Amino acid sequence: MIRLQGVSRDYRMGEEVVHALREVDLTIEAGDYLSIMGPSGSGKSTLLHILGLLDRPSGGRYFFEDREVSHLDDEAQARLRLERIGFVFQFFHLVPRLSAAQNVELPLILAGVAPSERRERVMTALESLGLADRAGHRPDQLSGGQRQRVAIARATIMRPALLLADEPTGNLDQQSGHEVIELLERMNQEEGITLVVVTHDPAIGDRARRRIRLVDGRIVDQDALVEF
Repeated sequence: MIRLQGVSRDYRMGEEVVHALREVDLTIEAGDYLSIMGPSGSGKSTLLHILGLLDRPSGGRYFFEDREVSHLDDEAQARLRLERIGFVFQFFHLVPRLSAAQNVELPLILAGVAPSERRERVMTALESLGLADRAGHRPDQLSGGQRQRVAIARATIMRPALLLADEPTGNLDQQSGHEVIELLERMNQEEGITLVVVTHDPAIGDRARRRIRLVDGRIVDQDALVEF
């Protein structure tokens, strides 16, 4: 599904060049469950942003579903993100003035889905996550765990092939974090969504079927597939 060949990402800070990623080679199969671990500044989020087409590599090649995508124009990348990739972030990134249902509906509006179908799909998604009775609530009226579930509903409402989660439990209490991880894992197991989780927490990273570790922008360790 995903293939990175010699991918690098450099940033210029004044006269200094920061090498966030260095010659990364990585293959992720459809339906895989991968965790990306490493110390702060190791390149975890940079790698996730490149996988999600939120950033472009400085060098190397990125193939997504057998198509090289690193050199697509901005419009083509945006369309691919909308249709095939979902994102879950640590701080939810919900629109404060919109209700839970309206937040989930946003990708469908951008995709031009008809209003009647949008309403049906949004309510089905919220019901599946136990949020039907919170559909009209704004984010500030929801708990942290509920907000993250709304964010997951929004991330998956377009039925993406790839779900990228950047520290998805980092802003939650232990119980809510456990529920969120189990929810993501259920989507991976039952719906076949390819799941990539960036985390600094070994208890979260060790749940994945496959784990890689980054240090100074390089993959220094890569575990084989394990039983989930």
